[in-house]
Amino acid sequence: MIARLEEIIFRHRLLTLAVFALITAWLGWFAAKTRVDASFDKQLPTDHEYIDNFKKHRTQFGGANRVVIALVAKNGDIFTPEFFKTLKAVTDETYYLPGVDRAQVMSIFTPNVRYIEVVEEGLQGGNVIPADFAPTPAGFEQVRQNIVKSGRLGMLVANDYTGAAVIASLQEVDPQTGRTLDYAQVAAALETTIRAKFQSDTISVHVIGFAKVIGDITDGAKGVLVFFAIALVISAVLLFYFSQSLMLTVLPLLTSFCAVVWQFGILNLLGFGIDPLSILVPFLIFAIALSHATQMLRSFRFEINMGKDEHAAARASFSNLFIPGCVAILTGTVGFSTIYLVHVPTIQELAITASLGVFLIIFTDRFLLPVLISYTKMSPGFRKRVNFRRFALQPWWRRLVNFTTGPRSSVVIIVVSLALLVFGWVKSSQVKIGDLHAGVPELRQDSRYNRDTAVITKEFSIGVDVITVLAETVPNGVVEHDVMTLIDTFAWRMRNVEGVQSTAALTDYARTINAGWNEGSLKWRVIPRNQHALAQAVSPVETSSGFLNNDGSVIPVMIYLKDHKAETIKRVIAAVKDFRATHDNPRVKLQLATGNIGVMAATNEVVAAAQTPMILWVYAAVIVLCLISFRSWRGALCVIVPLVVVSYLGYALKFYLNIGLKTSTLPVIALGVGIGVDYGIYLFSAIQERLAQGDTFEDALCFAFGTMGTSVMFTGSALAAGVGTWAWSTLKFQADMGILLSFLFFFNMLGAMLLMPALGRWLFHSQLAHRLKPASSSP
Repeated sequence: MIARLEEIIFRHRLLTLAVFALITAWLGWFAAKTRVDASFDKQLPTDHEYIDNFKKHRTQFGGANRVVIALVAKNGDIFTPEFFKTLKAVTDETYYLPGVDRAQVMSIFTPNVRYIEVVEEGLQGGNVIPADFAPTPAGFEQVRQNIVKSGRLGMLVANDYTGAAVIASLQEVDPQTGRTLDYAQVAAALETTIRAKFQSDTISVHVIGFAKVIGDITDGAKGVLVFFAIALVISAVLLFYFSQSLMLTVLPLLTSFCAVVWQFGILNLLGFGIDPLSILVPFLIFAIALSHATQMLRSFRFEINMGKDEHAAARASFSNLFIPGCVAILTGTVGFSTIYLVHVPTIQELAITASLGVFLIIFTDRFLLPVLISYTKMSPGFRKRVNFRRFALQPWWRRLVNFTTGPRSSVVIIVVSLALLVFGWVKSSQVKIGDLHAGVPELRQDSRYNRDTAVITKEFSIGVDVITVLAETVPNGVVEHDVMTLIDTFAWRMRNVEGVQSTAALTDYARTINAGWNEGSLKWRVIPRNQHALAQAVSPVETSSGFLNNDGSVIPVMIYLKDHKAETIKRVIAAVKDFRATHDNPRVKLQLATGNIGVMAATNEVVAAAQTPMILWVYAAVIVLCLISFRSWRGALCVIVPLVVVSYLGYALKFYLNIGLKTSTLPVIALGVGIGVDYGIYLFSAIQERLAQGDTFEDALCFAFGTMGTSVMFTGSALAAGVGTWAWSTLKFQADMGILLSFLFFFNMLGAMLLMPALGRWLFHSQLAHRLKPASSSP
């Protein structure tokens, strides 16, 4: 079959190239239309209790996708004509930001922020900023009192009156255009129409929220291209040194780039864009393609050295590497596809993106590349250079064989590897689920976004980090004493949980209003037992406030956190569940959870549940394909064990780098396995080929090192060096991924070159030289 396929491809080389050129041009046209596709809803796990509650009530109480714009006076407080004029203008501008739900915009200037007080004539209320407000000392004093009466101090106004905030909710579909919201456009609007326009020498502007995060990451992604270019240059230089030919340097880079173009083009045809947090995937596809292309070059050089011309060498390379190459590529494809098991749309899209990109390498590297190199003409000097290197390296390969297969040294390698595996396994259990730092971990701590987060958290009792627990009760439950008392007790309990900054609930207003009806006495700041008195206490609070629904059957309790660190979220969720378990009331169900922290909590739980099954499925896929390919459990074991050791060492590295396990980092280990498996498959395929011909294990290993070893070491070192430069990226998540991937590239290569032979020495002991025949010279 392979011989027939080879005959068809190489007999019609020009037709093959024409077809590939047309496909590349066609898909390239679609690839040029690739858009950044960030979506808040794609971050939401599917089939999770919290998310079901979130979707059920998001229309009534708003979603978790909020933007907080804080204005802070650099000197003095907010009670100046200039500050109020600016705050009013920012509030007005916020209404016209793309995707804003205008009914959910809140500031002390919006009509949905009101105060209530009791006067001699009864209840009196109104907007915090009166219609007849004048920027006079008396007017400012009235507003100050209204802010306190509204209960918004610390929420919409800083605790020390040095700042004020505008809070807006975003919709996934822009109501003005009817299209999916472009978060990069929202972030740009926040910068141009808000920050740039209103920041001055006396007022600083601070903005946080999901849209702003995506905007900053998208801006930082422009720098990603610079580091991709640096990695490309490093790979090209090392590839030239490896190939000893300019043409053999250009062609693998070209075909690897084609794989990326095809990937983008097909994704566009399928209706997918690229998520900013998946911006690293195209380079991984390029790296994997270059890794397989290097093996093709290695085979081509070997056939040239055996006396074949360029055309015959390309055909032989096509046939020799077709099966092991396809097995390695399919193993990576299946491994990446297991990421789809994580029920978070953004990760599932990454699984599709990565799997598709790897699968396409079969066509660009197994078909296109050998046809292209069949047209090359190597100079006599090329043969001399390659031959010189081949014979110069043979003694080194023999020394490496003796070291890895020696009875003592091989045991030392295996024991050290097992010790590292145990160490990595212990550290893997200590890796936290979720974020480990305040602010956004995808950005550096000194980034503008994280500085804005620190300012808002310091000045206000709220931020963008809020979890809303929904108390579902009977209709008109808001006038039931036992219901309201339970909710009030719950809010008080949550305020005393470490990491909670403040809480807000209907019961806070009910107690204040009840005291107001009783001459403001603090003794009456309680939940009234009398149903009529309770109705009198809650009736002034409108449904537009977000503290109750239309029939009083759902009462949200908003819990504002100091940060969204993994341990903070875990502690708060545990406190909610503990209270729910110990305060069972058939008339009140405390439902988790809405708000962005509710989404994060759900995501963290999904990631925690999925990490072990995902890795097991990755390894299962690798084992099955290796067994099918090699028909040897010993061979499969030789390939899989080094991957397992390096994978768990990768978890240990995450622990020491303080990288939490979340949607943006969970797939990295699986991606590392998908890339690292190539080294072992290529090496063992060469070993198995020679063992089948009657060679000893040592001679077979020496042959594999002499033919595959150079390309394996080159690929691991070149890719590790290329992605290692990402450590200097302004995007923290790119820097972290660069370090992790560099580690995985390099140590997977070491595992294939050291641990796999050491294992093979004992698993294939019946074919050792001392058991069969004296060691022969390396071929």
